[in-house]
Formats: sequence, structure tokens, C-alpha cells
Amino acid sequence: MATDKNILAKGVKYLSGALPLLFLGPVIINSAFKNEKNPLYPYILALGIIIALAAMFLIFKGITTLVKSMFEGDKNTNT
Repeated sequence: MATDKNILAKGVKYLSGALPLLFLGPVIINSAFKNEKNPLYPYILALGIIIALAAMFLIFKGITTLVKSMFEGDKNTNT
């Protein structure tokens, strides 16, 4: 069971990109709910939700890429 290092690195990059978004999304959503009287409230809330959804997508993409690198491995090697 060989691991493809390039695909593994790509999956780690996805997960490392999701890490700041995991913290940033809930902070923005919480900030939006604290300032409901602000006229920009719906836009800030939508931005926080979009960031949180992007974090979830990057986590999904990163985990599937990691699993792909672990289980499919190097298909080109003849060992």
C-alpha cells in the first residue's frame, strides 16, 4: 500500500487552508449577531456563513484527497 506523496501534500494544503476559516467564520457570525441593529447586519452574517461553508468544503475536499492518496496510492508502480 503505497502513498502518493503529491496527492497527500495537496490534501494537507486543503486542510491547512480550512484551519483559519474554521475560526474566522464563527467569529464573524457571532459578531454579526451582536450587532443586529447595524445596517450591514445581513451582509456580515452572509459573509460569515459563506466563510463557514467554505471551511466545511475545504475540510471535505482535504479528507477525500487524503483518503485517495492513502488507498489508491501509486498506480504506476509495478511492485
